[in-house]
Amino acid sequence: MLTMTENAVMVIRDLTAQQGGPQTAGLRICSDQSAGSFTIQAAAEPAPGDQVVENLGARLFLDSDAAQMLDDKALDAGVGDQGDVQFAIMDRPQ
Repeated sequence: MLTMTENAVMVIRDLTAQQGGPQTAGLRICSDQSAGSFTIQAAAEPAPGDQVVENLGARLFLDSDAAQMLDDKALDAGVGDQGDVQFAIMDRPQ
């Protein structure tokens, strides 16, 4: 199952709080297999069939393809000097 770094947890909690959504809100990760990439967007709740990953109040919703592709990975995040959020997917630390 995908894990989150401490930085990712803080960034996701901040992003969902800024959206002003319900407590069920999180970020949804969808795979785009044709482009070989992922999209991340705010979501009020998981879509049917999503895998939910939760850590200290940060919630991720993964579509089935993303859940399978990211099963052994970790999500990291950071905020740039101008407030832009960047996510990175990396191998999960052993």
